[in-house]
Amino acid sequence: MNLEGSVIGNRYKIQEKIGNGGMATVYKALDQILNRYVAVKVLREEFTTDEEFIKRFNAEAQSAARLIHPNIVSVYDVGQEYNIYYIVMELIQGKTLKQIIEEDGHLSWKWAVNIAIQIASALEMAHKNNIIHRDIKPHNIMITEDGVAKVTDFGIAKAVSNSTITAFGTTLGSVHYFSPEHARGGYTDSKSDLYSLGVVMYEMVTGKVPFDADTPVSIALKHMQEEPVPPIKVNKEIPFAVNQIILKAMKKDPNERYQNASEMIKDLNIALKRPEGGFVEERNFEDSFTRRIPTVNVSDNRNGNIKSDNEEEKPKGKIATFFYNHPKTKVASIIALFVLIFVATLVITLTVINSSSPKDVQIPNVVNLTQEEAKQRIEQLKLKFAYKEEYSADVEAGHVISQDPQYINNYSVKEGSTVTVVISKGMEQTKVPKVIGMEYSKAESALTEAGLEVEKVEETSQKVEAGYVISQEIDANTEVQKGTKIKIHVSTGTGIKKVTVTSVIGKSSEEAKKILTDLKLEVNVVEDEDTSKSDGVVLKQSVDPGTSVEEGSAITITVNKIEKNKQGTVNINVKALANRHLPKSSDEEDDNTTTTSNNVKITVMVGSDKVYSQKVSRDTEKLNVTVEGKGNITVKVYIANEDESSNGILAKNATIDLNSENTVLNVD
Repeated sequence: MNLEGSVIGNRYKIQEKIGNGGMATVYKALDQILNRYVAVKVLREEFTTDEEFIKRFNAEAQSAARLIHPNIVSVYDVGQEYNIYYIVMELIQGKTLKQIIEEDGHLSWKWAVNIAIQIASALEMAHKNNIIHRDIKPHNIMITEDGVAKVTDFGIAKAVSNSTITAFGTTLGSVHYFSPEHARGGYTDSKSDLYSLGVVMYEMVTGKVPFDADTPVSIALKHMQEEPVPPIKVNKEIPFAVNQIILKAMKKDPNERYQNASEMIKDLNIALKRPEGGFVEERNFEDSFTRRIPTVNVSDNRNGNIKSDNEEEKPKGKIATFFYNHPKTKVASIIALFVLIFVATLVITLTVINSSSPKDVQIPNVVNLTQEEAKQRIEQLKLKFAYKEEYSADVEAGHVISQDPQYINNYSVKEGSTVTVVISKGMEQTKVPKVIGMEYSKAESALTEAGLEVEKVEETSQKVEAGYVISQEIDANTEVQKGTKIKIHVSTGTGIKKVTVTSVIGKSSEEAKKILTDLKLEVNVVEDEDTSKSDGVVLKQSVDPGTSVEEGSAITITVNKIEKNKQGTVNINVKALANRHLPKSSDEEDDNTTTTSNNVKITVMVGSDKVYSQKVSRDTEKLNVTVEGKGNITVKVYIANEDESSNGILAKNATIDLNSENTVLNVD
């Protein structure tokens, strides 16, 4: 039967199959009311034909649904649709402990102890609620992605074990973890679960089950008859204390095991601190056995001689001597003596019975009394008082909710009988979850799951998007009674629409402006220079693409602006420079026969670049040299004789601001 795509219970839409076991098929489903994913376990068809099993299954599953514990997979719902019987549970993201053991071979002893503590904690809570699991095995233990152990299938194993239906695959998988009393079909209780936990611990630290064989029967016999190989012999890394804890949990005699989960948790916690310590106490309930020993008669004589059993001893006293000497009278006398003893014994017995027989007493009505008042009234009637505690929304804390046996007029019990009362713990407490910032539907689900009622108050908000929680009137993590109404304020928004910012990087400035303006965003432009990118394209944007913002929000784009070169003019008075730096000698001036060159070399440099180097007449009064660059540039003007190889004499070293109005440098 494939249920994928169908809706059961008019609520749970089946998504996909995520598991298959001997008892049920597990599906992932969407709870369409609470809008959350859940696990739906659907019973196999062979289980649905047994009416007694179905009745027991529903009762046990509903009991398991009351178990709320961080290490127990929560049961949300139990239902039936036609011949489909199902359980709705918490959906766990993780693996079974069996899968982890198979993947890793075995776990480190510390991790194994940590998991065992969590499992034992779950069992402790269940046992206090009179729920026995009966099928503790790695397959029924989920390990979340955060390393939290969660026990599943509480209460269901009982229904299965009492059913006439046999699921061979389930039996074969479970028999490795059966307690001896479970294997022989005897009475099972909380100590049976602890035995199974011991087997699980054994497998966690060794990677193997303690008993294995070809058939389930053979395995069951080993549980009943054979002692396990100590796990420390399989894995030498196991500390002594952990070894002893496992062996104690797996004792054949339930009286020699841990008597409750709390005892086992205590030792497990100590083992983490003192792994080699010998603190695990052995519980020895071996009674001395009776031996047959020969009768030895010791003579009362002073010499202390021992008489043989075959040696006849003559009777002592007058009456004994009479019977000894008159054998015919002996038989009749003996018979008479036995009759006399029988009658006397009967009289005495009847007298004792009549005097000590418990009286009948009327069961008192103690409902709604305080615990102390109930105890006093019950014990006054020579009845035994016992109690357990439960949460109640109707009965005040410390008062009696119910009693067993119930009060019925003229209904009597014997003195010494036990009357068990249920004492109210008041309304169950729960912590308020944090829902600020959540979408309303999710906030409502979180509060409902915590057992709280929700009151929605709508209000406008400039900061919080419509449909999201602005505030809650009871702070998160505050402990309150279940059923408390939590008022949450939910935003209706401002009427301003939200838009999603798109990427404009690499687009031209004008194109980017248009895109963003069409989104009804305010665009601001700043400039920067990146010579590796094209001029005028967008380099950056202040709001990341994909971000949701309100219409009218400002966004700044950075546009690439490559600055172009500008020109300036260097006006050189060559004649003046020559007269100052390269004057003619007087001999040359007076010697009419000697001819001297009338040229000089002018060199102009911008920074380290030579932009002009030419010979010119030394009588030139105006030489214009064009220079270019960006911003402030440094200009150097040199003068030399025309035949010099070097630049010559530095005549001018000045800066021109090409961004200013005056870009002429006069050199004279």
